Amino acid sequence: MIRTIALAYSGGLDTSIIVPWLKERYGARVICVAADIGQGEELEGVRAKAIASGADECYVEDLRQEFVEKFVWPTLRAGAIYGRKYLLGTSMGRPLIARRQVEIARQVGADALAHGCTGKGNDQVRFELTYAAFAPDLPVIAPWREWDIRSREDAIDKIYSRDRNIWHISHEGGILEQPAVAPPADLFMLTTAPERAPNEPEEVTIGFINGTPVSVNGAELDAVDLVGALNAIGGRHGVGRIDLVEDRLVGMKSRGVYETPGGTLLYSAHSELEQLVLDRRTLAAKDLIAPRYADLVYEGRWWTTEREAYDAFVNVTQERVTGSVTLKLFKGTASVVGRESEFALYDERFVTFGEDNVYQQSDAAGFIRLYGLSARVRAIRDQEMAAAQNERAKKDDARKPATLAIA
Repeated sequence: MIRTIALAYSGGLDTSIIVPWLKERYGARVICVAADIGQGEELEGVRAKAIASGADECYVEDLRQEFVEKFVWPTLRAGAIYGRKYLLGTSMGRPLIARRQVEIARQVGADALAHGCTGKGNDQVRFELTYAAFAPDLPVIAPWREWDIRSREDAIDKIYSRDRNIWHISHEGGILEQPAVAPPADLFMLTTAPERAPNEPEEVTIGFINGTPVSVNGAELDAVDLVGALNAIGGRHGVGRIDLVEDRLVGMKSRGVYETPGGTLLYSAHSELEQLVLDRRTLAAKDLIAPRYADLVYEGRWWTTEREAYDAFVNVTQERVTGSVTLKLFKGTASVVGRESEFALYDERFVTFGEDNVYQQSDAAGFIRLYGLSARVRAIRDQEMAAAQNERAKKDDARKPATLAIA
């Protein structure tokens, strides 16, 4: 018998109508768990709202620092991008929220876990894979898969579905369900329209230590403040808008519009710094891992040995990713204009056309001869085979009887 249910609670309509439904359906206490990962004003009065809707208690957990340090930074350092564009803002938050929900459920002695994810989306998978990792003994209640409400239109007049945290904001639904239609100008909340951005460019310098962002324009900031500062800078220049038709985990395609201004700057800077300090083969190996890491995050497989193994690899690659990158922001673009690191593999002494003690230009001849050895061997064999074929043709011609001319 279910006596207490721990519900992942956002304060939105979906989870608010779930509270009375759970109480009526199960006759159980409902304990709401709301996670603050940077939603800002959206969480104002969330506890009072939960209690008013019938919840017996509502825990509001500040997880912003952990979200950035333990989820955003590892994903950034891995270079993970889903569908060539998506910087995984919603995906990264779910494993953290669900784990904290389980922890609260244990504290209050809950008999079941519940979430407000729809039966068509990715979040149901992300939440429930985390439940499986930390509370395999607790049953899961997913009202959207059970009740008579079939769509968000049945429950709310405001069609857009938004998810906001310190890293990004996503927009889905409404007119966006028509891929051929441009997003309305009033849809965007974090970024200025590029055509309305300042007419003068702005430069911003981002500092990294071991692949982790630590400073903006020389000022050291903690993780939360750093992302906030870059969101403000990138946002006012219209940087970080993404319009993507993506493949949901459940199999269908959907359209999402994302705003990730600070994240866009961080990905650009981090990638450029890696290009400066990592060798070609390490970069290539890391580029193989990045899409696998992105899939893992998108699919909710955060709490796995696979992710731990990828992190171990990435951590080694980041040991020398220390330095700074300067970006120039202008009308929706972010261009790299400078980069420096004490670990840079670039050294003008070695790339100059003059002689140096490390690289002698005369060495190039031997290198090229060995580097092209396989091509040279194949060409020699082709020549030998062609010569042998010609020789056989000549012998065959010699064996043919002469033809007598008739007068």
